[in-house]
Amino acid sequence: MLSYRHAFHAGNHADVLKHFVQVQLHQYMNQKDTAYTYIDTHSGAGVYALDSNFATKNAEFDTGIGPLWGRTDLPPALAEYVDLVKGMNPSGKMRYYPGSPWVADQMTRPEDRLRLFELHPADSKILADNFRKAEAHKAEQGERSRGRRVMIERGDGFMSMKALLPPPSRRALVLIDPPYEVKDDYRKVKDALEEALGRFPSGMFAVWYPVLQRMESRQFADRLKRLPAKEWLHVTLTVSTPGPDGFGLHSSGMFILNPPYTLEPLLREVMPYLVKVLGKDAGASFLIERGTQVTGAAAARVGASGTARQPVGNARRASPLSGTGSLRLPGQAMPTRDAGAKDAARPDGGPVAKPGAAKVNAAARAKRFSRPETERPDERFDPTRSPDAGKAPRARYADERPRVPGARPERAASARPASGRPVAGTGPARPARKRG
Repeated sequence: MLSYRHAFHAGNHADVLKHFVQVQLHQYMNQKDTAYTYIDTHSGAGVYALDSNFATKNAEFDTGIGPLWGRTDLPPALAEYVDLVKGMNPSGKMRYYPGSPWVADQMTRPEDRLRLFELHPADSKILADNFRKAEAHKAEQGERSRGRRVMIERGDGFMSMKALLPPPSRRALVLIDPPYEVKDDYRKVKDALEEALGRFPSGMFAVWYPVLQRMESRQFADRLKRLPAKEWLHVTLTVSTPGPDGFGLHSSGMFILNPPYTLEPLLREVMPYLVKVLGKDAGASFLIERGTQVTGAAAARVGASGTARQPVGNARRASPLSGTGSLRLPGQAMPTRDAGAKDAARPDGGPVAKPGAAKVNAAARAKRFSRPETERPDERFDPTRSPDAGKAPRARYADERPRVPGARPERAASARPASGRPVAGTGPARPARKRG
């Protein structure tokens, strides 16, 4: 699907988070003299006019760059991003907003390389025209052309990224920002990152994604935590409480694999400020978490807040997290059933069982489900031991003598009780056959 146009959303709160983080990643990459390659899998148009029909339809820039434009108390790290946007608007009026390719062009050095991909035919053409005009303007200013420093290709960035990793300089910054028009985009991002890490484990990969009500979005960060990267850093910005209908973009996130160690302190300084300035109601908040690869069963138990997920409903009874039931984690011993300890922790104020009650209860259960001694059949039927002695008993076991090994068992002559009535299932013994 190619219906998505980022011009409708240019400069909103999601762009603020994405491009602020991108500026800091470039700052870190620029600290080393070795050149690096910047790869943008979904570049967009590169530059967006905020006074166009697309941008003014919803005026989403009023939720992002707009409130920051005239602030004088910006944190230094956030001021670097705002100054870059103001550099595109020398008149002082907010008319243009840069996309991620333009941010990369301004932050990279002459020796660095930009590889930009865009599949949408209209945006791909606008992207090429914008960079062509930028190069012509620099030539008029006397700057020498940078040759093939910037390469723009209309195509699928997921597929094209494979041929570029690892780069010749063994340094790369990759930005993945698909439109997420369909839920399959989440799977494509994860699969592309998994293959990219196999080709280039030391690369820095930054992923932007919308925080929506759909299941794929809510599970997206947890799935990325399982990728084979050395470290990861996850940050989200929420500007308002989600609506009951689930529509609208109220929150977005950035997930960075192999992040710089300098980024987390900057986020903890800037994110509270963004919540205060861009927040619309009490639901405005941010989340910052960092860790290493989550593997095995632990990956399914870690929630978005970094804490263990608790089972719900009947699953709690047999969950390994509850400490009871037959399910156990690797290395976890079978829990002992101690009713006294269980009841002692009851918050409802119920009776507390005495120590050792578990053994008593176990004996009671064994007695309950066992057959009483009076009902256990004897090896031989004896009418005198039956509670119905004197009545016509019903023979349940045949009266027979112990067998001698190798001997033929003898037939009983008769099986008549004292009453003279034959026992059910038996009859008078047959007379012995006369031998001729």
